[in-house]
Amino acid sequence: MNNSLRRRARILIVEDEPLIALDLEGMLLDADFEVVDIAGTIEKALALIEMGSLDAVLLDANLKGTSSAPVALALAERGLPFLVLSGYAADQHPDAFRAGSYLQKPASPVQIIKLLNYILPENKV
Repeated sequence: MNNSLRRRARILIVEDEPLIALDLEGMLLDADFEVVDIAGTIEKALALIEMGSLDAVLLDANLKGTSSAPVALALAERGLPFLVLSGYAADQHPDAFRAGSYLQKPASPVQIIKLLNYILPENKV
């Protein structure tokens, strides 16, 4: 899909590793997405989700050794699409993550952008 035809979708990055978060941010900006913020903790992610104005979320399944399942549940309750990024296989995670799409790390920028475009609501593409 031609990115120039897509309205800039607002994406939240939930990632606790600063270098990975910055790489994801750069990749999204290069693909013409708007990065709302980067959340490195469950608390910050939940606060940003509560504030609204998000189109989708890139979600690391593990933040500082803790499952980000509460974030996945909050996203599912709001009907917000999310893409789970994890070094573990999908079946090794709690059911909370099943509402989202999944990519195992390391995932290429092409894979991430393609799947993110796929999960976005039609009016954002």
